[in-house]
Amino acid sequence: MLDLVALGEFSRNNCIAICSVLVPANLLATLTTLIFVLINKPKNQKRVSVIIAISLAIILSLHVASWWVIGIVKAQTFILLSLSIICLVLNCWAIVQKRNWFPIVSRQIKWLNLGI
Repeated sequence: MLDLVALGEFSRNNCIAICSVLVPANLLATLTTLIFVLINKPKNQKRVSVIIAISLAIILSLHVASWWVIGIVKAQTFILLSLSIICLVLNCWAIVQKRNWFPIVSRQIKWLNLGI
């Protein structure tokens, strides 16, 4: 059975390690998704990137929630929550967008033939 108290304690005891992994991973996963949208990768590749990025953002939100449960409400928690919400919104946008929003940049990338 999942012990939420022990999971919350683990999250708070290892906060620096968790944040030092989740923040860059969250940013890189979201950046990867946006690059995939920019260069018009197939939907399956975008979907995998979005799933990873949304999972990381949800884990970061749960980590912040573990601090709020015990009453620690600081600027850091709001900054981390804002980061996870921005990443969630960008990734949800990447899922629902229908057309290429960056046609000029996409043409330039194809013209340069970067092999991406």
